[in-house]
Amino acid sequence: MNVVDINGQMPRRLSSADPLLVAPVAVLLALSIVMVFSAAIGTHGGIGGGMAVLAKHVFGITLGLVVGVAAACVPLTLWQRSTRLLLALGAALLALILVPGIGHEVNGSTRWLPLGPLHFQPSELIKVLTVLFLADHFVRHASAMESFRASILVPTAVAGTLGVLLLLEPDLGCTAVIMMVTLGMMFLAGTPLRYILGAIAVAVCAVAVLIMAADYRMDRVASFIDPWADPYGSGFQLVQALIALGSGEWFGAGLGTSVQKLFYLPHASNDFLIAVVGEELGLVGVAGLLCLYGFVLWRIFNLASRAAQAKAFFGARLAQGIGLLLIVQVMFHFAVNLGLVPTKGLNLPLMSYGGSSMLINGLAFGLLVSIEHSLSKGRVGAH
Repeated sequence: MNVVDINGQMPRRLSSADPLLVAPVAVLLALSIVMVFSAAIGTHGGIGGGMAVLAKHVFGITLGLVVGVAAACVPLTLWQRSTRLLLALGAALLALILVPGIGHEVNGSTRWLPLGPLHFQPSELIKVLTVLFLADHFVRHASAMESFRASILVPTAVAGTLGVLLLLEPDLGCTAVIMMVTLGMMFLAGTPLRYILGAIAVAVCAVAVLIMAADYRMDRVASFIDPWADPYGSGFQLVQALIALGSGEWFGAGLGTSVQKLFYLPHASNDFLIAVVGEELGLVGVAGLLCLYGFVLWRIFNLASRAAQAKAFFGARLAQGIGLLLIVQVMFHFAVNLGLVPTKGLNLPLMSYGGSSMLINGLAFGLLVSIEHSLSKGRVGAH
């Protein structure tokens, strides 16, 4: 099938989607609409402001679904042939927003590219483009994983270059996500453990230097160690998140009744959404959310396993990378809200408010549908 046949093949391709993956994703998106609206009521001026945020959020989800359908309709072989070009394009976008007068700055960070009335975050896109590139790279060099250049030098050079561009925004959170996903994909691809341990040591040292080089990062580490030492300053975000989660107890205070979202909990609809979920739906609600994510991850890695068994190695590596990307972001979001890592703004995939995040969620799951369709037709090559 070539690209011009996509429209005619759309129903057939979408019918290949795993219903056991689609169902929990749909539930997460539905919960996202409810919880973002609930969080927005307290932080955007009541019902009217909440409705405005809800409209934007639903629009973002809709665009994400459109992107997902488009991604699913592109043959997987074309995705594989385009990985290097796409990564170069993503890196160019990261560089573009750093040009004075082009990037849009919010709270001291230049992460947004203005597109008319909309703003797009290239850092969200680069996560998936990195996974695409690494999946292709590890398949191309599957027989040379003992080679230092193929197994460690190229992947870390790519991640390091992207990390530099991201840190210039600055965006340490996205940099950390890309580093962890890269290390995970290296391990799954068979990179010798001694190389991985060396890369981890270098990464830890680099992160330590970056933290010590910026006073605001040192403040975050200090507030992480003891947030109650400055509960109205550097520890404010974490303290409010912990109060919200503790207030929910087992079954929550009730949907829409969160107190902490009322101008106490910052970024309640995105960076600290799970704190609102915990306060309103309790431990039971948080556990249910984790079960949904666990189910999604099970289906993603099941797809990766089936692709590997069919010798569809690019599809297998790509599914593994998308699964790792989801795991890392969910873990970071929960860890920040629970005070297990220093405070850093990271959206909860498929849940948090954010148009760029929803667009890239759609792209990632569209790629999974493309893998599924290729498997069902036996069209994924083993090269």
